[in-house]
Amino acid sequence: MANIFDLFKQISTGSDMGSGAVEYILVGLGNPGKEYERTRHNAGFMAMDYISGRCGAKIDRAKFSALVGETTINGKRVLLMKPQTFMNSSGEAVSAAAKFYKIAPENIIVISDDVSLDIGRVRVRRKGSHGGQKGLKSIQECLGTEDYQRIKIGVGAKPHPDYDMAAWVLSTFEPKDIEAISENYPRIYEGLCKMLEGDTEEAMQICNKK
Repeated sequence: MANIFDLFKQISTGSDMGSGAVEYILVGLGNPGKEYERTRHNAGFMAMDYISGRCGAKIDRAKFSALVGETTINGKRVLLMKPQTFMNSSGEAVSAAAKFYKIAPENIIVISDDVSLDIGRVRVRRKGSHGGQKGLKSIQECLGTEDYQRIKIGVGAKPHPDYDMAAWVLSTFEPKDIEAISENYPRIYEGLCKMLEGDTEEAMQICNKK
């Protein structure tokens, strides 16, 4: 019979108590600090908060210049990661974790904002260019490949061509935009489960439709 104190400890820490080697790294991109919490560039952080909450996991351990936690999703042991390096240096945290756990690039899934997609639209890609997204660019430079998976969350295009891009991605979402994005979190989670099964095509069918 298990020690009663061990049982209390297991209950208090939730599903993050699972054991086993990390098989995947799931990264949500954003900037640390309260001033960035609801900005467009933090769409990845926001989605990670939903995913960790759904799993009953906490992303609160400092490691690899990031906040991390571990959980099991769809039978796979996953490292949840929110880099604390600021967006432009996200690759430093991701590559450090990948090296430590010996995770191949194709088993890294990155959730990021995308200004080329309308608010709330989601797009899954198996690999590809960074498309100008600074966090993805840093990851590709540090990993030395673009062969990692990604889930892109639409944050809308800047209002006019002359609008400064940095100012746009650091601007705060309107409440209606938050609602449009959060409505798609269950679909993102469903797509993520398919990606962890190795069925990225099915994830695309789930997430990429309007």
